[in-house]
Amino acid sequence: MHLVRCGSGDPILFIHGMPTSSRLWNGIIARLCERFTCFAVDLPGMGDTPRERYDAGYLRHLAEEIDKIRVANNIDKWHVVGHDAGSVVAVHYARYFPQHVACMALLSPALFPELRPFYLLEALRKPIVGEVLAPLIGLIFWKIAMQRALANTEKGCEILDHFYKPFSGLSGCWKFMRVLRWGKPTSVLAEVPLFLPKLLMPTLIFHGSQDVAIPEEFARRASSLIPNASMITFDSGHFIPLNQPEPVATRLAMFFDQHFLLHSLPDESMVSI
Repeated sequence: MHLVRCGSGDPILFIHGMPTSSRLWNGIIARLCERFTCFAVDLPGMGDTPRERYDAGYLRHLAEEIDKIRVANNIDKWHVVGHDAGSVVAVHYARYFPQHVACMALLSPALFPELRPFYLLEALRKPIVGEVLAPLIGLIFWKIAMQRALANTEKGCEILDHFYKPFSGLSGCWKFMRVLRWGKPTSVLAEVPLFLPKLLMPTLIFHGSQDVAIPEEFARRASSLIPNASMITFDSGHFIPLNQPEPVATRLAMFFDQHFLLHSLPDESMVSI
């Protein structure tokens, strides 16, 4: 996977959702890289990472590939942050490698099998129908829906161009279709509610009050199932890292610093706090 790294200090891994890229985190990383070592990946088929074949064990395979990045950079524990479908990748990584996750943050978490994707994109999942409609749906999605969603964000047009880049050209709409066919939420996310209660690391969950893609109930449900989780709401749409980079970066830094301090104190000091 294509990897961006910058900064120094405690390590943070950022995982974007679909169909974006590591550029989603630029505004937040720019504000954190003086205090943290920031890593951001491009998931397969997005950004600068080639697409991989999807199979039943895809999420475990993805977690293993991410852990290779940790090993290659000599990291014992890092904080893991995910947005949208990147939250799914984040919780699966925490499931398989909990000993290497210090804290976790989930933004607009698309975690539950009741997830209902944008209705136009759902048509792309259907054989033959998807192939026929891919050019039209791709045009509507990128030129109308995504432009509106990113209209009030930092460098919206520039970031939209980067998100769209892997899906440009004559065959781009069908590449987009294949990425969206990675799995049905009802099956891919079926186990998530069962293992969330086993994730014991401190977790912060962000919800955008104007998010029309992920319901608030998902964020509240995740915060109730993960034992050491808390939730905050921002005045934001779905793309919280782009809508509110300054407050998100501030809250992440406070959260990571707080829990790093608590874990590093001796037991008697923790009792007195």
